[in-house]
Amino acid sequence: MHPPLTLHRHPMCAEIIEAFQKCHEDHPVGKFFGKCTEIKIKLDSCFRQEKAVKRKANFEESKKFKERLKAYRKQMAEQGE
Repeated sequence: MHPPLTLHRHPMCAEIIEAFQKCHEDHPVGKFFGKCTEIKIKLDSCFRQEKAVKRKANFEESKKFKERLKAYRKQMAEQGE
């Protein structure tokens, strides 16, 4: 199973999504017998890679936020003294 194939939500995988959808249009019966499996494997791989990139970006953003929060708390502690 894969997430909804909307191009705006998956810009990294747009070309593969279009190829996958075209394969399903071109082979309405063959898609059930493995005709589009190779493209599906590429699509799944792209989604995993996209997820890893997003996870890394979220981690970096969280790290920066924690550093700013720590600096802010230190500043507030100094002002309170």
